Amino acid sequence: MTDIHNMAGRSSPVAAIANVLSIAGSDPSGGAGIQADLKTFSALGVYGMAVATALTAQNTQGVTGIHVVPPEFVAEQIRTVFADIRVSAVKIGMIADAEIAGAVANVLARHREAPVVLDPVMIAKGGASLLVEEAVTVLTRRLLRLATVVTPNLPEAATLLGEPEARDRKEMAGQALRLMRLGAKTVLVKGGHLPGIDSPDVLASAAGLTWFEAPRVATRNTHGTGCTLSSAIAAELAKGASPEEAVAVAKAYVAAAINAADALNVGSGHGPVHHFHALWRGEGAP
Repeated sequence: MTDIHNMAGRSSPVAAIANVLSIAGSDPSGGAGIQADLKTFSALGVYGMAVATALTAQNTQGVTGIHVVPPEFVAEQIRTVFADIRVSAVKIGMIADAEIAGAVANVLARHREAPVVLDPVMIAKGGASLLVEEAVTVLTRRLLRLATVVTPNLPEAATLLGEPEARDRKEMAGQALRLMRLGAKTVLVKGGHLPGIDSPDVLASAAGLTWFEAPRVATRNTHGTGCTLSSAIAAELAKGASPEEAVAVAKAYVAAAINAADALNVGSGHGPVHHFHALWRGEGAP
C-alpha cells in the first residue's frame, strides 16, 4: 500500500505564504481599520494578523465614540505576535495618542527586518479626529523613521509638516520630498483631495518622483480607502515587491474595489469599498 504520508513528505517545497500584521483601530461596521486591513490581506493572498490600538463606535455615517487600548497592552500584543510568528510586513494605521505611538515605536525598533507601511490616520471620513495633537510629534520623530512607505493624504501630509495643505501637483511633490527628509524611506502623498476629475498620487523615493494616475470614481462608497491602500502596499511588500511595484498593484486593487463598491449595500452614508470584488461573482455570490 502506498504511504500517502511519505509521499506528501517528498513533495516539492511550497513557498510560505507571507504573514502581515496590522496595528490599527477597530471599525465595527467593517469598512475601515483592522477589519478592512484583514479583508485586504486575504484578498491579496497573504495571512492577516491584527493588533487593536483602539475600539471605535462607528458606522457609515461617522464615529460616535473611541475607547483607547492601554499602551502597554498594545505593546504586549505586538511582542506576543513577533515572539511566535514570522512577520513579513507591518501596516500601522490609527494609533490614537502619543503613548501608543511611543509603545509601537519601542517594539518595532527591535524588529527592523520587516518592512513597515505607516498610514498616518488622523481624521475619519465623517470628520471625527482619530489622532490627538500630541501624538503627531511622536509620529513624525519616531514612527516616520521606522517606515518603509508612508501614505498620507493631503491634510495629513500638511499636518505632519506643519504647512498649509497642498493645492496642486507641484506642492504635493514638494511635501513628499520634505517628508522624506524627516526620515521616511519612501513617501506616497495621495491626491484624492485635489479638485478635478483625476486622483493623482506621487511617490517620492531615493530614485526620484513617480506619479500614479487614476480617474475619480463617482461614488459615495469610499469608506476605508486609505486603510485598504496602505494594507495592499504592505501585502505586496511582504511578497517581495519594491515600493514602486507595491504601490502600482495596490492602486489598481483599490481602484477596482471602488469601481465595484456600488454592488454592496452597507449603510446610508459613506459605504465601504468592495474588497472581494475579484472573488465574489454574480448575484448571490459567493
